[in-house]
Amino acid sequence: MNLFKPSAIVEGIWRIIPNIPVTLEIAVVAAIIGIILGFLLALFRIKKWPVLTQIATVYISFMRGTPLLVQIFLSYYGIPVMLNIFNYKFNTSFNINSIPSMAFVFVAFSLNEAAYMAETLRASILSVDYKDIEAAYSIGMTGAQTMRRVILPQAMIVAIPNLGNSLISLVKSTSLAFTIGVMDMMGKAKVVSGNNMRFFEVYIGLALLYWVMCILIEFVINKLEKRFNIMDREVDDDD
Repeated sequence: MNLFKPSAIVEGIWRIIPNIPVTLEIAVVAAIIGIILGFLLALFRIKKWPVLTQIATVYISFMRGTPLLVQIFLSYYGIPVMLNIFNYKFNTSFNINSIPSMAFVFVAFSLNEAAYMAETLRASILSVDYKDIEAAYSIGMTGAQTMRRVILPQAMIVAIPNLGNSLISLVKSTSLAFTIGVMDMMGKAKVVSGNNMRFFEVYIGLALLYWVMCILIEFVINKLEKRFNIMDREVDDDD
């Protein structure tokens, strides 16, 4: 009896590879939306605006304090309920059955990522020396110009390593998407292993694929960090 078949690892990898774009799509969409929403949430907390600050604080606490899997199910079952209520109240006819599973995944992952991005960006923005901000105001820069030209460039140097860690964590978390029928890498591995009954070998292949993806992300993040960090750049003698 062949208890372990190494060739099944290779076979599993080749059969899972076509589903990598689905995993990357979830991660990229969630990261982009998460950064945008996270930046707004960070501003709400930094500026201490009435009501908005409290809403942002509760939102971040809830999203960070509940499992992502639960949030996926809340999205999957909650959005149809809300649409049914909306249809009933306003006499509309949204077709709930036409909503693809990916839409629920995008909502859950994006909202979850926003909470973590908010804290990362808030800490990065607060790390900027206030003297630089005062200097920007003293030469006539507006608040928006100061944020764009002074605060964000310096904050990015601090934020990039943490954003990279969040992206790596997000890529690994996408493995939960299969729980509502999305055929990502994890979903494909489940199908492949169910067909050939080589669960151990297929999941070894899956683990290797996730590992390689995370290594590549780390490489890109390190390059970005060096590019944004002016102190690490070589100074041209002619400058």
